[in-house]
Amino acid sequence: MLKILRYKLLINQHKNRIYSYSYFMLKNRLDADDVTQEVLIRIWNNFDNFEIKAAKSWIMKTTHNLCIDYLRRRQKNFNREISIDNEEEIMIQAPANLSDPEIGVRRELLKTKIVESVNKLPETFKKIFVMYELQGFKYREISSELNIPINSVKVYLLRARKSLQEELKEFKNEIIESN
Repeated sequence: MLKILRYKLLINQHKNRIYSYSYFMLKNRLDADDVTQEVLIRIWNNFDNFEIKAAKSWIMKTTHNLCIDYLRRRQKNFNREISIDNEEEIMIQAPANLSDPEIGVRRELLKTKIVESVNKLPETFKKIFVMYELQGFKYREISSELNIPINSVKVYLLRARKSLQEELKEFKNEIIESN
């Protein structure tokens, strides 16, 4: 009974992160559902074999590996990239005056441009940017998940930010005004 309660608590803490990361990797809701379900099953099957303190790292590493395996099986000759979903992840604070249609249009253009800019990033930069900025991972967790040195994570994140800053410089005033 205690195992079930601990399992439920662990799942409630991580299920959204598992699904969200799977969706970023696979770009398909049904595939993300399948991977999420498989991760939940593996958590249950291995629940006694990992330490609860290290659970997040183990869970996200398992999720990442399953996504990679799924992509390899599904598309042998096509190297698919992660992307940002317009509606779900990019949140721009709404200006106080929503009745002005021009503000709404500019806001949507900005959201679209941000998504396009993130999707233009090289795959390594994009993964690290998504994991850090949108998923809330820490440097050490990203390093562990992707098997790269922590300093590389920092450098890649810095390069991703600089690239996005350059891509979005024409929208600088809108970004400032929306905050």
